[in-house]
This record gives sequence, C-alpha cells and structure tokens, in this order.
Amino acid sequence: MAIDLSQPPEVQRLAECTRAFIRDRVIPLDDADDGDITAAGGDALRADLQREAREAGVFAPHAPVEYGGHGLGMSDRAPIFEEAGYSLFGPTALNIAAPDEGNVHMLAHIADPEQKEQFLAPLARGDVRSAFAMTEPAPGAGSDPSALTTRAVRAEGGWRINGHKWFITGADGAGFFIIMARTSGEPGDRGGATMFLAPADTPGVRVGRHIDTLDRSMLGGHCEVFFEDLLVPDSAVLGAVDRGFEYAQVRLGPARMTHVMRWLGAARRGHDVAVSRVAERRGFGSRLGDLGMIQQMIADNEIDIAATRALLTRACWELDRGEPAANATSIAKTYAAEAIFRIIDRSMQMCGGLGVSADLPLARLSREVRPFRIYDGPSEVHRWAIAKRAVSAAKRAQQGAE
Repeated sequence: MAIDLSQPPEVQRLAECTRAFIRDRVIPLDDADDGDITAAGGDALRADLQREAREAGVFAPHAPVEYGGHGLGMSDRAPIFEEAGYSLFGPTALNIAAPDEGNVHMLAHIADPEQKEQFLAPLARGDVRSAFAMTEPAPGAGSDPSALTTRAVRAEGGWRINGHKWFITGADGAGFFIIMARTSGEPGDRGGATMFLAPADTPGVRVGRHIDTLDRSMLGGHCEVFFEDLLVPDSAVLGAVDRGFEYAQVRLGPARMTHVMRWLGAARRGHDVAVSRVAERRGFGSRLGDLGMIQQMIADNEIDIAATRALLTRACWELDRGEPAANATSIAKTYAAEAIFRIIDRSMQMCGGLGVSADLPLARLSREVRPFRIYDGPSEVHRWAIAKRAVSAAKRAQQGAE
C-alpha cells in the first residue's frame, strides 16, 4: 500500500500564506537588524508582527481552535513552522517561538479548565509571553533532570518554592513561569518533581542577569531566575504532585520537533542564498555553480534537508499517534541539529567572503543555529539515550531466547 505524504489542502494553503507573509513582511525587518530581535523593537515588534499575522490568517497554527489557533497536529505543523523559520523573526510573528509554543502545547494537554483560562488563553492569543523554568546551575538539573534541586514544600495555603534556575529562555518580560520543583525524594531520584504555575509578579520571583549567548532572535533572553520563598496555592499545581518528569515528556518531545521545523526553515534560507549566489557568480572560467566542488556542497545540503524532513516526518507521525516517540525524536533532533549547522556552514563556504559578512544572512544564521546542538538536550546526551535503548532491547531479546 502506498504511503501518502501529501498535506491536506487547508494545510497547503496555510503554508503558502505563511511563506508569502514571511517573505513580504518579516524578512525585511530581520535583515534590517541582523536578526537581533531586541534591537528591532523587542515586544513592541512582536505585538505588531502578531497583529499582522492575525490579519494574514497565519497566527497560532498550533494553538487549540477554541483559543484562536488553527489546532494543527504535529505532522500538519511541520510545513508551516518550516516556512515561518525561513526568517529568524518568523516564529515570533506567528506566536510559535520557544518557549511559548511548547508551553501552549503542554498547557493544552495538562492544565485544568481554570488554569487554561488564566494561563493558556492569554498565551495562545499572544497577550503574554511565558517561561519554562527547569535548568539549574551545577550540580542541579541540566541534561540530567533527575538532579533537580529546586524544592517545593507544603506550606499553609499551598506550597513554598526555593531554588535557582538559569538559561531560562524568555524570562525577562514573561507573564508567567512554569516551574519544575522537587516535592519528594532527593537530587538524583528519577521521580518526585512537580510543575507549578506562577505569575511573574508573584512575590518571591526574581529575574536576574541575562546570560550572554550566541543567539539574538529569542525575546526575553536566557536568564538566571531566583525563587525565594515563593508561595503558590494548591491551584498552582500543573497536573498532579510528583508527576512533573512524566508531564515534561508531553512538552519535550514535541518541542524538540518544532525546533527542528523552525531551524530547517533557517537552513533552507541559507541554502537558497548560496545556490542563488553560485548560480550567477563567475570564477575560474565558469559559473561557480558549474564547478564540481561547489556542486558537491549543494548536493550534500539537499541530502541533509531531505533526510532531516524524513526523520521529522517519522517522529511527528509517532507523536500524532499518541506514542512517546522518545527514540524517534532523539534521532531526529540529533541528526537535524548537526545537519542544519552543516547546511549553513557549507552555504557560507560557497559564498566566500560575503558568507561571513553582514551583507548576507548566512553569518547570523550560523550564530543562531549553532546552539541547537545544545538546546533541548546536547547531541551527546541524545546519542547516549539512543544507544542505551538499543542495548536494552538487545539484552531483552537475549533473555527471551534463553
């Protein structure tokens, strides 16, 4: 039986509208400020672009329909997110940038009706931004979430939270935080975490310094955040107590794949710029695009784009079926993060001196995509998890044969 990889007509139309909106309205702003969203206007720019995205009918493709979105599943999101990612400002314009996009997804699946009204509805509409506070300085939670040290203890009327987080994307200016805190056990235990919702103006929430990083396209920076005797009511618990690590998987797998979608769009732009350049630039007696070494780089880029899409398609198919998709998302994320950087790097090489200049978008694309090999799990951690699953499966097979 043939496998149908076509998208529904309404998804194709939305992708085409997104493509036109990004290229006509968003890319000129991206180019004017070298992909630095703060320099381009920050939250004021976000509000303007999101208003225009609503008018263009491309706003919030991922959000539930009842909250003003298009309600698309993972597979149907892919072409739209990719078109949005063609500009570094595109995800912000469509309200699908990290961490808000992943938080919308998680709240839609886990939050109770009151929490949806208070937190999900304004986030989906673009009225506020949000932050997901899990990562901590060593020896706390990082690539190993079980090292979680932020602690929430029972208090009169709710829970008291104390902890130090860092690299919290979007923290500066966020309207609320989703906080991962330990409610039982000790650092190193696999369970015992709980998620809490807290408005940013709650006493005990303090946003510290911006940690300077390579990327410049995400609003609100990557900040240190301190929770100092933060008191939240029982109604602030997202889901159930001690099930935070389990709920995190609802967010992390899909969020990794939407990262792939967005950055694949960025890689495509870099490739398109380079191919256009070498198709008209002459050197060594011919057009550069007719030279064998250049053609190999073009072909390798095309292969990496196609392979990334194929792995993404498989992972999204599993997620849409309700499967954990842990292995598929780790494979797709690891391959894509490295392939996307290769695509941009080859594109810079093809363009020579212009490739490392601000005259083309390639240098800033390189700056933006490099951290993806670390964000949402370093490649090495994903490789370890993939290998661990493979060895465990082999051991089970051997035991079954005995």
